[in-house]
Amino acid sequence: MTGIIYVCGGARSGKTGYAQKMVEEIAATAGLAKIYIATAQAWDAEMADRIQRHQSERGPDWQTAEAPMDLPEKILELSNPETILLVDCLTLWLTNILLAERNIDAQRIALVAAIEGAKGPVVLVSNEVGMGIVPENALARRFRDEAGWVNQAVAKAADKAVLVASGLPVILKDNNVTE
Repeated sequence: MTGIIYVCGGARSGKTGYAQKMVEEIAATAGLAKIYIATAQAWDAEMADRIQRHQSERGPDWQTAEAPMDLPEKILELSNPETILLVDCLTLWLTNILLAERNIDAQRIALVAAIEGAKGPVVLVSNEVGMGIVPENALARRFRDEAGWVNQAVAKAADKAVLVASGLPVILKDNNVTE
């Protein structure tokens, strides 16, 4: 199976668990190795604990690669017909490149090119941040806008797009990608 699957939702919506279960089912059916591409950085003890908890929940049959900044390059490096990639999450990656003052338009274009050029299936997780109030400061508004544009670009490129709300998946788009 090849394809791009985009999974979005709010904080604690169940999106990562849904995406992980999907990847595990696809991998078991197709005999693929699972690679988790982590975009988080442990800036403090609480975040380090979160990262450790996610790693232990995945179990030992997952490989983990870190790509807090160079996500498009990491996708191209790791994708092959024998693996399925799970990218978690696009909004943490966006935060990293925004704070590093990288060219976000160029990074978004590179990300879409990477997932479209991947040699195996890619599942991408992102936060849906545009359903709340308008943030009060310019940086938060820029983040919300940039996240919306990244999400739209990835959803457009995806073969399947799923919104997870309260732990329940809502299929937004499905171009006959089999799970």
